[in-house]
Amino acid sequence: MSTAFDDLLSRLRQPETAMTLLDDWNRLQTVVIEEILALQAIPAPTFEEKERAAYTETRFRQVGLDSVGTDTVGNVYARLPGKAPSLPAVLVSAHLDTVFPRETDLTIRRDEAHGRIYGPGIGDNCAGLAALICLASRMVKNGYRPPGDIWWVATVGEEGLGDLRGIREAVARLRDKLGVAVIIEGTGLGTVYNAGLGVKRLKVTIDGPGGHSWHRRESPSAIHQLVTLGAALVTGVDLSGRPARSLNIGIIEGGTSINTRAAHAQMGIDLRSVDANALLGLEKQVRAIIDQHAHEPALSLGTSVVSDRPSATLSPDHPLVLAALGAIDAFGFPSATLSRGSTDANITLHTRIPSVCIGITTGGKAHTTDEYIDIDPVATGMKQLSLLTLLACDHVSDWRNWQEQADNYQEDLERP
Repeated sequence: MSTAFDDLLSRLRQPETAMTLLDDWNRLQTVVIEEILALQAIPAPTFEEKERAAYTETRFRQVGLDSVGTDTVGNVYARLPGKAPSLPAVLVSAHLDTVFPRETDLTIRRDEAHGRIYGPGIGDNCAGLAALICLASRMVKNGYRPPGDIWWVATVGEEGLGDLRGIREAVARLRDKLGVAVIIEGTGLGTVYNAGLGVKRLKVTIDGPGGHSWHRRESPSAIHQLVTLGAALVTGVDLSGRPARSLNIGIIEGGTSINTRAAHAQMGIDLRSVDANALLGLEKQVRAIIDQHAHEPALSLGTSVVSDRPSATLSPDHPLVLAALGAIDAFGFPSATLSRGSTDANITLHTRIPSVCIGITTGGKAHTTDEYIDIDPVATGMKQLSLLTLLACDHVSDWRNWQEQADNYQEDLERP
């Protein structure tokens, strides 16, 4: 543990409350697990988070938080009042939605031998959302009064084509109040995300007359044109060099039947880069190739942006980042590292709110029905989150100052 972090710990404004809060998690780990399972049993596909949001709002009220409510996009808010509400507030946030359709079987499976629980969405992000609720609950029960307010926000639209719409709305509503932000994901314990990976998603549509595969065999096919364009993108876009960037055609749809020349086809393209200018250059390459294929007679081609996640980086030397690393190191978790991800923190970082994203436990197979979390690290994850939140509350007035991206900071580092 660094001397600077030791100094932060020694200056906690309410050390007795802090130590009680940290000690609680060893005996309350099962309570956190129960909250995770309660949330995981509620379907919450992106754009359909209403049931889980209602549960979260009920829990916020039961906990005894103030200013509980839901906004027009479906985010759930609550506030723990500070001693001086005029001070900058700390945002603690986790997203409500999962990648799984409503009809997905959410049955869980316990692996006692390995200390794991399996279930769709259990890590991403039921564990993060449960941590949000449980930390708020313990702070209220322990009588903790932060210097300024803490805003607890459960957001919609973090996954897929949700385009981070929840956190965008939350920041728009709270921006003038906020000093720093702590974003919670369910897994990834031991990693501190201080950088947002830029993502631009495009939808390309092609429409035409269609027709019978034999009788209208001279008629252009939207699918033929689409796969020709797709091949041109895969072979023609330059992804070499640095900063790192990527292109993925993740969805292709269209057609009526195997013996029909398609009247409609579309594809979804995912572009990513660690650098905003590199992402812009990549998009220009893609659009130039699309334009070259937009002149087929009798076919119309359109391109639209369906998701835009900006990239931004908080300096590794920012005290919020150092505190997040120190808070996990303080509890003996090995090899805490910095990384870059595509999370709600993209928006808070882009709007120059010092932010980090942390995990509550370890796990694996995210975004699959075999997703799992490890049980034993949950207490450690709750301790890191608790200590980091306490430190952020004590130092938010100083830490709200933004530090620019360090030159060449892990520029080739990417996480999906």
